[in-house]
Amino acid sequence: MSEIPENVRNVIVIMTDQHRVDTIGCLGNPHAHTPNLDALGEEGFAFNNCYTPTAICTPARASLLTGKIPLKHQVVANPEWNIAYQCDFRPGEWTYTQHLRDNGYNVGLVGKYHVGNRPPDEFGMDDDSFFGAINPVAHEEYVRWLEDNGLPPVKAHDFRQGVLPGGRPGHVIAARLEQPEEATFERFLADRAIARMKEYAKEWKEEGKPFSLDIHFFGPHLPYFIPDEWFDLIDPELVTLPPSFGDTLVGKPQVQSNYATYWSTSSFSVDEWKKLIAVYWGYIAMIDFEIGRIMDAARDLGILDDTAVFFTADHGEFTGSHRLNDKGPAMYDDIYKVPFIAKIPGVSTVGSCDEFVSLLDLPATVLDIAGHDPGLAEDGRSIVDLTRGDDAAVDDWREDIVCEFHGHHFPLQQRMLRTRDFKLIISHEGINELYDLRCDPWEMNNVYDAPTYADIRSDLAKNLRRQLLDRGDEAFAKWMNAMIDYDVPLGGTSKSDWDNVGDDDKST
Repeated sequence: MSEIPENVRNVIVIMTDQHRVDTIGCLGNPHAHTPNLDALGEEGFAFNNCYTPTAICTPARASLLTGKIPLKHQVVANPEWNIAYQCDFRPGEWTYTQHLRDNGYNVGLVGKYHVGNRPPDEFGMDDDSFFGAINPVAHEEYVRWLEDNGLPPVKAHDFRQGVLPGGRPGHVIAARLEQPEEATFERFLADRAIARMKEYAKEWKEEGKPFSLDIHFFGPHLPYFIPDEWFDLIDPELVTLPPSFGDTLVGKPQVQSNYATYWSTSSFSVDEWKKLIAVYWGYIAMIDFEIGRIMDAARDLGILDDTAVFFTADHGEFTGSHRLNDKGPAMYDDIYKVPFIAKIPGVSTVGSCDEFVSLLDLPATVLDIAGHDPGLAEDGRSIVDLTRGDDAAVDDWREDIVCEFHGHHFPLQQRMLRTRDFKLIISHEGINELYDLRCDPWEMNNVYDAPTYADIRSDLAKNLRRQLLDRGDEAFAKWMNAMIDYDVPLGGTSKSDWDNVGDDDKST
């Protein structure tokens, strides 16, 4: 465990959904309107290479609770698009939230809860949550809150949507919300978060009872339904299209082109894409405004000297990158890299680092701050010491990172190894991918079959196979053994007693 000031035992985790790294000012966007996240970044420590274990809401959030990769907790799909996968934890699944509750913490979740059908209070959390993928604006509590505060109901116009084959209307991506900002679901969640924070702060001040509070916004997950002032906040002329916007997807898995069709991405003009991206940035600006209200309340309560604050997201979003939208059956950095900013009083310096970190590290870090063994989150590591700004002080940190994907709308197994210079993606579907990030940082050119990369491809595949075996991902590793031209024997083709019998002893 790390050395942390004795007074620092509280944790606030602010999480957004489907949030690209390049939409925040302190992380490099000169046109972003994110003063509150920028302040957190300018006072805290940013991780430039944070990855989600899988770029799908429910499995990623299940990993956040358990500190386990999706393969282990086996919640590998969103309930809304259930493809006969497990969407609930198995009985008795360990969560860091229940562990903290059992050890005297107030533990709460305000906002988005998207982890199966069992409520948060079954995992030790005070429940101020709402289930689902997008803002549940018909929820009776929100409707009653609007009525109690004399605020107008939800209504929208100016819907922005694409066109499917045959001229059919596609998904609605954005619309103008006919409400003021103070009537939005984001304001509703922020108010609930502040109320819960006040309750916890009072018990901390009067009784010394520490707390861990998660505040999860549904946005900027599409569709972007926001008021005019935020819809028009960003001038589309300031928007630079993603460098991979012109990706032809030639030489890549066919499922990517199919997904572009599903989201009607090619039916939008360049100007329409710029406006959609500008609205997305506007949505983030609106959430940033509410984060500012939460941070102001924490400051007024006098708890920021005793409380570690983290900001992150469950995964990213394409928003036109690679001619795609949403997230889904591809493993580009656009959706696997997430923002991660930490401010730990008395520990973190102001700065950043390029070490590979994961959402899996967040529960381990919270346990570390609470004075408990971070190893309980078995697939994560505490990043407390990294925030001190001295990479050399942290022994044996990751040199690369492995991510996994199990499907969304349909089953699709993929595994990814991301190093500093390369990305290898293995897919049972048929086409594997290799990107040379030294000369192709936007992952445009799949060089998997290029002869000059044969040795690199083999070394990366061996590395990935080794890590998959260490993770217990034996079935995928065995498939790789048969499909990739590296010097690794196939081994047994079925999981049976015969696999451990020498050739001379096998008989029919």
